[in-house]
Amino acid sequence: MANQQDFTAIFKDMMGSFPVDTKNMEETFRNQTALAEKLSAANLEAAQKSTELSAKWAQDTLAKFGEVTRAKSEPADYAKSMSDFASASAEAASEHMAAFAEIAKKLQTETLELMLSAGKDMSDDMTAAAKKAGTDAQAATRKATSAAGSK
Repeated sequence: MANQQDFTAIFKDMMGSFPVDTKNMEETFRNQTALAEKLSAANLEAAQKSTELSAKWAQDTLAKFGEVTRAKSEPADYAKSMSDFASASAEAASEHMAAFAEIAKKLQTETLELMLSAGKDMSDDMTAAAKKAGTDAQAATRKATSAAGSK
């Protein structure tokens, strides 16, 4: 029978030549969670403001509708109260939609700023990691070359 070569030692030596630095992975995870936290906070703030605005709009509409439901002495007064309600509702809709647009614009600006900042940080991290990997690879190559030359 033929003896089979044990590659365990060979792979162990090879993997030992290229150690994995978990510090970078931990730092990346920490940065990603910080970014997610900031994005979530911005989204929650926008959702809270939108909800408050919606509730205020509903309360204003219901308050204005109270005038429409009151009994009137003249039939023309019903038409006038409906017309007044429609005009007030249209004006309120315009104002509230502008307020919703401002909330969305603020969220978009905050998100863009956070993403640009994260992109710059990632670019800096990638540059540093590439330099370190290059240096480590050169050192491993020199070590392997000198070990092969001394045999």
